[in-house]
Amino acid sequence: MNGKLFGEAFVTLFVIMDPPGSVPIFLALTGALAPRDRHRAAWQAVALAGGVIVVFAVAGQQILRYLGIDLPALQGAGGLLLILVALELLTGKADDPAQPATTNVALVPLGTPLLAGPGAIVATMLFVRRAHQVTDYVAIAAAILLVLATVFLTLRFSGIIVWILRPSGIDVLTRISGLLVAAIAVQLIANAVGDFVTLYLQSPH
Repeated sequence: MNGKLFGEAFVTLFVIMDPPGSVPIFLALTGALAPRDRHRAAWQAVALAGGVIVVFAVAGQQILRYLGIDLPALQGAGGLLLILVALELLTGKADDPAQPATTNVALVPLGTPLLAGPGAIVATMLFVRRAHQVTDYVAIAAAILLVLATVFLTLRFSGIIVWILRPSGIDVLTRISGLLVAAIAVQLIANAVGDFVTLYLQSPH
């Protein structure tokens, strides 16, 4: 196995997916759920994130080319989706008892675009592009699996934080998480705009 490629892929994906940083957002979205449902949400989010990353690793370039989508558009779409999530967290609608509490938050926005977001997708596609031998692909796959396992364990045992913070603490954490998600969304959109400008300036007129 290509140890250098494994190390680079693991560190890059770990930093982008940021398991510790995903805990506050995970708790803000699932704090009202029973422990069993929260655990299910953790593995569902990780499973979806893994599926999305694998699909784009295998056929990402072909999918985007077929649909006529540039990577900045993917970034912008993820940012707009996160804006909606941030507004729900900041206004408290995510905790509205009138809305059914389901594990759908494990799919959107946890699984994607928070875990398997544009950054993780693009990074994986770039690593796959560098792979030339079977050992290279094995290294990338091992790095992805290890990062996903780390994310799952981090989310799985986040219930300890719920027990420590209690409902009032979770409410404060939800508002803070909303602000962080909004900042992530704005950064994604800003990056997308900047990439679009660069892309069209470099394109022949």
